[in-house]
Amino acid sequence: MCEDDQGIGRRALLVTGAAAALTLGSVTFASAAGTAGETETRTVRGTLPTGSPDFVYLPVEVPAGVREIRVAYTYDKPAVPAGTMANALDIGVFDEHGTELGGRGFRGWSGGARTEFFIRADEATPGYIPGRVRPGTWHIALGPYTVAPQGLSYEVTITLTYGEPGATPRPVYPPSRAKGRGRAWYRGDCHLHSWYSDGRRTPAEIAALARAAGLDFINTSDHNTYSSHAHWADQAGDDLLIMVGEEVTTRNGHVVALGTDPGTFIDWRYRARDNRFGKYARQIRGAGGLVVPAHPHATCIGCNWKFGFGEADAVEVWNGAYTPDDEVALADWDGMLVASVREGRDWIPAMGNSDAHRDPDPVGTPQTVVLAEDLTRDAIQGGIRAGHSYVAESKDVSLTFSAAGPKGEHAGIGERLRVAADAPVTVSLSVTGAPGCTLRFVTDQGVLFTSPAVDASGAGTAQWRTTAAYASYVRAEVRHPAQVPSLPGPLAAFTNPVFLGRP
Repeated sequence: MCEDDQGIGRRALLVTGAAAALTLGSVTFASAAGTAGETETRTVRGTLPTGSPDFVYLPVEVPAGVREIRVAYTYDKPAVPAGTMANALDIGVFDEHGTELGGRGFRGWSGGARTEFFIRADEATPGYIPGRVRPGTWHIALGPYTVAPQGLSYEVTITLTYGEPGATPRPVYPPSRAKGRGRAWYRGDCHLHSWYSDGRRTPAEIAALARAAGLDFINTSDHNTYSSHAHWADQAGDDLLIMVGEEVTTRNGHVVALGTDPGTFIDWRYRARDNRFGKYARQIRGAGGLVVPAHPHATCIGCNWKFGFGEADAVEVWNGAYTPDDEVALADWDGMLVASVREGRDWIPAMGNSDAHRDPDPVGTPQTVVLAEDLTRDAIQGGIRAGHSYVAESKDVSLTFSAAGPKGEHAGIGERLRVAADAPVTVSLSVTGAPGCTLRFVTDQGVLFTSPAVDASGAGTAQWRTTAAYASYVRAEVRHPAQVPSLPGPLAAFTNPVFLGRP
């Protein structure tokens, strides 16, 4: 075993096309291939100060004849004063194709979920991509998420095992369609994490929970890796459509790449100030996916969305158990609806997902209920993009919501009722599975109707009359009783709007 201290004085500060990155001195091994089964190990130690770049690359010169690369790391976690960030260090790796943005060299990322990983042709640690360990300069990517005032001292150990590489299995991906019921309402959860990132559940466990939650479709969205995509095919079936994607986890917010082509990698190594997000949003759509900013007002470090919504196909307004940041996201989204009406531009539909990681996180709480032509990737995405959907806390809650004009005109969720500005409009809502809840109609003026509480049967209806001159849109909310005086209760369900009048 060889050891090397990489102090801050040995660094080289490079610009990679986005945020500045720190590149350390290279780690080298024997130039000639070792005998089969032989191993070589190098250990590198160093310290990163506060204010370090987002990514620190440790180059590793990999010789020919390597069967497996294995990396383990540790870092110190000193006590810090209250209100001060402690140390947190993520890890991943890029192969001999390099670290340029776009990810041609990407071979895996586990963030802070694992302390070691391996890659070889036939297998890799969850979060990493199996394949041959080819000779050249590999880069271990360290991500100092937060650094304590004392600095962050780390130790990285790289072990190479020599031998024949073996064969890489051909990936098998889930089909892009399930049996379906034709044009119908389909329930789904599009933000889920498995053990291929920082989740703790296997694909089989997630699929079983999805079926138990009454879901027709799911989308896998592991952080910053596509390594799970080839492990879902066995869980799909006539009753469950499985789409694949990625939660692109940047330092300025997270975005769900929803339903991308299997094997698609979307880079995350940029901030809002780098003006790079538009390129990667287009890459998501080019790979057949939707761009969905996740939990835009979440309070965790780096979770709050700062890229704007100009590239969004939908926005995740409700994430997991309903909390105050979801209420803020709902209000912000409603403000975007008002702006779209005022400025005569396209509107952004809302959705809700569980963001479930591990027990006891429930899958399908909440869930997005989509009107789609069939249970296929394209049809589900089309329904989400059009806003033909509502969000419910569970399979127990169902609703219908529509608006009707004086001459038999009719519009459903996400549609426009094209009537004269002064024509009378009747808005109708029916809900089941919501005992004790109140029904509300919200317009561009705010909440204009609230019903009495639904009785113990859980079934309720409400009607309200208005005009397009008075309300540019109407959307519905189903609310539990208030938990804090003067504040609305948590959502049980809400809809995308019905727009009123001629544009």
